[in-house]
Amino acid sequence: MNKTFLILRHEFLHMIKRKGFIAMTIIVPLVALLAIGIAHFVSGIAGPTGEITTIGYVDEVGEFQQYTSQGNIMLVRFDTPEDATKALVSNDITEYFIIPSNYASTGALQHYTLEKQLTTPPASTTAIKKFISSNLLAGRVSPSTIELIEAPLNLVTTRLTATGAVATEQGRLGNFIIPGIFSSLLCLSIIFSSTRLLQGLGEEKENRLIEILLSSVSPWQLLTGKILGMGAAGLAQVVVWVISAPFLLSLASSTFGGFIGTIQLPANFLVLTTVYFILGYLLFAVLSASIGAISSNSQEGQQLIGIFTLPLFIPIWFMSPLMEFPNNPIWIVLTILPITSPVEVVMRLGISDVPAWELVASIAALGLSITGLLLLTTRVFRAYLLMYGKRPGIREIIRSLRSE
Repeated sequence: MNKTFLILRHEFLHMIKRKGFIAMTIIVPLVALLAIGIAHFVSGIAGPTGEITTIGYVDEVGEFQQYTSQGNIMLVRFDTPEDATKALVSNDITEYFIIPSNYASTGALQHYTLEKQLTTPPASTTAIKKFISSNLLAGRVSPSTIELIEAPLNLVTTRLTATGAVATEQGRLGNFIIPGIFSSLLCLSIIFSSTRLLQGLGEEKENRLIEILLSSVSPWQLLTGKILGMGAAGLAQVVVWVISAPFLLSLASSTFGGFIGTIQLPANFLVLTTVYFILGYLLFAVLSASIGAISSNSQEGQQLIGIFTLPLFIPIWFMSPLMEFPNNPIWIVLTILPITSPVEVVMRLGISDVPAWELVASIAALGLSITGLLLLTTRVFRAYLLMYGKRPGIREIIRSLRSE
């Protein structure tokens, strides 16, 4: 046990001193903090200027004379398109549009500008739309009704519990932001830690350093120490991110308010994120160790482990259908499937409730997979760690495992 601890400590200290590890640990909260600071600075110097934009229009219908002031946009009427064109060329107006005499039957407006545009700027579109609709409705409905018609739909959804009470955690799009970010970071951290383990084993194997190590420690001690050491470093990385998340969220909320202020972290999010990182790392670390044992060099091992880490990203690739149908049976399967569950569970926590039985089944499946894979890896580790040159085939590995 003492030798295992020495290996654990060596791998942990060696990992946290690496420049790449330090950069990845610090840069995530630092970039978020920098983004908040820049946004706050820009919003301070780029506040409302009060500058009025002038848009011209030609009314061939003869009914559009009111509501010419739309916020910071002023609409000016011209008698003919020629007059409007002259004003546009002389920069008296920024653009103009024509309301044709058959507008009631076609609903089409012709828009003119000096700039090359793929689409009309949203501010102009909104102002013109409100100007048209307000004039069409004037005298037919009350001003308050006009405001309701023109205003965007403000649908406030409240989630209730099974007893009819207002739920503590409300489902909002903002709640998906933090779990979505953490899912991506979780993928990167798991892949980084397990790939580093694989690379280290490959280098020690190529340099014959592994022979010296195995003369002093058993394969089990060496494997356990490396996995736990690098796992502890990866866990420290995730803890830094988890601790910084509430602070950054609070800072962003006070800076921006509005949409950011509605973000709520599930009560069990921080705990489950840590649990699934540990289990996810252990699964891929053991898998990396077995691949490192049978690979002839570190480059070959990294190519092989890349195939097995791809399923981690499946929940991210299919993020859109996951948000639309969070309780689809497909997502339940991915929640329980060990190779996808670390990321799938974290993402689903930001969208909907994950039933307790799914969490229990998921954690149990991960635990059983880690235990079974660890037993197989120990045999592979003992049989092929000192093998150099050609990588053994699948049949040869199976025969070796049976003979153990």
